[in-house]
Amino acid sequence: MTPAASAPTAPLHDSSAHGPSGPRAGDCMVLAHLSDPHVPNRLGGRPHAMINKRVIGYLSWRLRRVRIHRAEVLAALARDLAAADVDHIVVTGDIVNISLPSEFTRTAEWLRSLGTPANVTVVPGNHDAYVAMTWERSWAAWQAFMRGDGDGEQEGGPRRDDFPIVRRRGPLALIGLCTAVPTAPGRSSGTVGDRQLDGLDAALRGAAQDGLFRVVLLHHPPGDHATPRSKRLTDAADFRSVIAAAGAEMILHGHEHRFRVGELPGPEGSAPVFGVPSASMLPHANGAVAQFHLHRIAPCPRGWSIETRVCAFRPGPVESERGRTRHIHGTFIESERQIRDLVRSHHPTPPPDLAPVSSPNSTATDSV
Repeated sequence: MTPAASAPTAPLHDSSAHGPSGPRAGDCMVLAHLSDPHVPNRLGGRPHAMINKRVIGYLSWRLRRVRIHRAEVLAALARDLAAADVDHIVVTGDIVNISLPSEFTRTAEWLRSLGTPANVTVVPGNHDAYVAMTWERSWAAWQAFMRGDGDGEQEGGPRRDDFPIVRRRGPLALIGLCTAVPTAPGRSSGTVGDRQLDGLDAALRGAAQDGLFRVVLLHHPPGDHATPRSKRLTDAADFRSVIAAAGAEMILHGHEHRFRVGELPGPEGSAPVFGVPSASMLPHANGAVAQFHLHRIAPCPRGWSIETRVCAFRPGPVESERGRTRHIHGTFIESERQIRDLVRSHHPTPPPDLAPVSSPNSTATDSV
């Protein structure tokens, strides 16, 4: 990863201590967030496996998406992540394309190329539940990356009913939700559900009591911005109510294939909400391009500090043969416009040195 010289180091969010015990002094973690890799594979299967919603997804892949989501971009991402000083990686869903059994097997290998299951946490997205599938032929391949602490080697899990999962890593409590549910053709909405919402509330309160920095992971954006009804989180308002009551320090999502940052109110201040574009996407007409985010989280006298870096793919030389693209070179570089203090939960009048700046990729900063 080649850092841009003009990208200064700056705190994004400085929140007062959450929970009676406060942060655990001396701990610092760098958390990498990526999403929606849509790992390119040779899609195909037995004819009867395609007589459902998959045929629409297959045609979309062959006619359009195969030129957008590139293995070369994912290779550059893995290489540059390995070179970064990262403590943990989270992947917020849409790892496969049309939920073929072969896709889950192959993408498990891709996940292992990023790191060990202890160092990589996964939550599923709508493409990972494109059609109804048995656990054994789908998420079983990823179970080591989706198992919460203390879950052991339980047979047949984790299934949807086993979420939320909780993983404690240093000063962080990673709380993963499953919003992935099979939907009708033309729809890609998600749902948390009452059971997970109750579990989320309990997990957030327990982690706060232990003075941990609480990171909530889900695929669908939890805000009330103008996401089409067919693509939104159906119970986003209920999710926001849990955050308002129990609080969180950070919320990470994917799904929209675009950069987004905002905030959700909590009982002791607002939590920053980050959406990251697809990890495999070439530059798109809407200005989006593949990204991963690096969040450096550390205790500070007033609670926690978050320093965020946006690393975006920059294409290099293209190899072609007979007019057809064969290989795309490139690397991830830090955005030249550093995000600074976009969430000001404890700064009603922010000091001059914490004035907000515009976000990259021409995507407006908004309250979600």
